[in-house]
This record gives sequence, C-alpha cells and structure tokens, in this order.
Amino acid sequence: MKVVLLQEVQGIGGPGTVKDVADGYARNYLLPRKLATPATAGALKQVERARDAESRRQAKLDEQAAAMAARIEGQQLSFRVRAGEEGRLYGSVTNGDVAEVLSRQIGEDVDKRRVILDEPIHVLGTYEVPVRLSASHSPVVKVVVEAEG
Repeated sequence: MKVVLLQEVQGIGGPGTVKDVADGYARNYLLPRKLATPATAGALKQVERARDAESRRQAKLDEQAAAMAARIEGQQLSFRVRAGEEGRLYGSVTNGDVAEVLSRQIGEDVDKRRVILDEPIHVLGTYEVPVRLSASHSPVVKVVVEAEG
C-alpha cells in the first residue's frame, strides 16, 4: 500500500515522504496512529504544495542570510578585558559576548548559538570566529582580545 508519511517514522522516512509499505503495517500501525495517510491524488498534490512552499521559504531565508553575511564578513570586534601577566584572562570571552558586540555593531540581532567557538577564549590575542547563518553562509569575524589599561 502506498502511503504519505505525516510524521517522522524511524526506518521509513520523514514527513511528506511517499512510501510503499505492507498493507498490514499501514492498516494496523501507520494509519491508526495518524503517522501516515493513503497516497491518494489529493494527498500527493498537498505534499507537492507543501514542498513548493518550503522551497520558497528556504530561498527567502537563504537570501536574508546572504544579506546578513555580507554585513558581518570582515567585521572586527574588540574586547578589553582584565588579564594576568602571562596573557591569561581573569574571565573569558564567550560566544554570547561575541554575539552581543556583533549585534550592536551591525544593528541586527545575532543569536549566540550561531557564533561558533569551540571553547571560550581565555588568552589575549586575535581570533577568527565563524558565524554560521545557514548551511551555505558562514562569515568570519575577527575578534581582538586586549588587556585593559
């Protein structure tokens, strides 16, 4: 029996996937739990409309990410922090700190989860920090950490 999956079904596929499954599996498991619906002409047309809408939404998001990446690329962020004699910081510079300063500098919110720091910065210096906006847009900002005074 051909069915259109409505939700993620482990081992079969995700929402919108058209699969040919055993009749008993469809009748006794997928359909009663509302995990799938029979693959009728109307259901297939609805899946196609949903895919088109998703591709338009994704194109719009990608366009926005490209515009934001152009503004972010090449930005230099300066941090003046307390540090010891060997250049070790008394605190650290985190992805939240970088996102906050970057947001102020470009005038648009940047989520701290988009700033890719493997670990917080604990030493004075200059760092190249990527900002992952989308799968295809990851501009790099220059983070300069200097000692106070």
